[in-house]
Amino acid sequence: MEVERVQAIATLSMSMNTIPHEFIRSENEQPASTTVHGSILEVPIIDLNDPDEEKVVKLIAKASSEWGLFLIVNHKIPSEVIEKLQRVGKEFFELPQHEKEVYAKPAGCKSMEGYGTKLQKEVEGKKAWVDHLFHKIWPPSLINYQFWPKNPPSYREANEQYTNYLREVADKLLKYLSLGLGLEEHEMKEAIGGDNLEYLLKINYYPPCPRPDLALGVAAHTDLCTMTLLVPNDVPGLQVSRDGQWFDVKYIPNALIVHIGDQIEIFSNGKYKAVLHRTTVNRQKTRMSWPVFLEPPSDQVIGPHPKLVDQGNPAKYKSKKFGDYLYCKLNKIPQ
Repeated sequence: MEVERVQAIATLSMSMNTIPHEFIRSENEQPASTTVHGSILEVPIIDLNDPDEEKVVKLIAKASSEWGLFLIVNHKIPSEVIEKLQRVGKEFFELPQHEKEVYAKPAGCKSMEGYGTKLQKEVEGKKAWVDHLFHKIWPPSLINYQFWPKNPPSYREANEQYTNYLREVADKLLKYLSLGLGLEEHEMKEAIGGDNLEYLLKINYYPPCPRPDLALGVAAHTDLCTMTLLVPNDVPGLQVSRDGQWFDVKYIPNALIVHIGDQIEIFSNGKYKAVLHRTTVNRQKTRMSWPVFLEPPSDQVIGPHPKLVDQGNPAKYKSKKFGDYLYCKLNKIPQ
């Protein structure tokens, strides 16, 4: 059975100036009525190259505790490397449909990898205004090139180059996040998988939508991984929940957006918070983003670190294999 892609639905919808009912969110989710308009959140911006490491650790710990989200600049990923990653991703989504379908996620496959539209069990049968491409980019032993586009021809090189820089950034962040909890610099990375930590890239493609007031690119969620490192294109759309209200997040060119995910919240016993966020869509322009999810191996047990648990601060979360956590979250089963 052929799956209907949002890109095709968008083309038809724009000509009719309406969207199918399954994309229309309930009133308490619709961006028009739930966004705080005229107010853009100034989320913490952290200079990762600041020579005062102690200051950086404190800023990251504060942002992770209060926001679960921050932007990093001076991260040493050259702008041309980011531009190349974005260019080849955009070129893939602009290919004829039959060429993209070659990389479609196989039916009944448990892996997330591949080109697709539906990701998880939909609440109230509602659909998100997005198509995506998932594939692992690290470690090399887990890469399945079946899901890496061969067109454009420079796709592989651009992704490998970006991965090499990104891994250095991720290691630095995990070190600082660990120190911010009063732990040794290696303890967080070790507990979430060490060198077996898996890097899963997702390209989100949000085509223009005639009713951006009613639809969402991605519904409200926290990321189920450890943390997410994301670069968007220049079309705004990321929103963060603060005190039960939704705010737009300011776009900063070449900044990396860092989301604290569920596994770091669990590991920190709630000191760091996974950020509740969602994505809106645009009437005129295509929004794209390139999140990389850092995931523990599926049999890695994640729970509050023993040093962060005592009589006065008991464990707030169960220890669980990451694979079991993932299954429950995607199928909306209570943890």
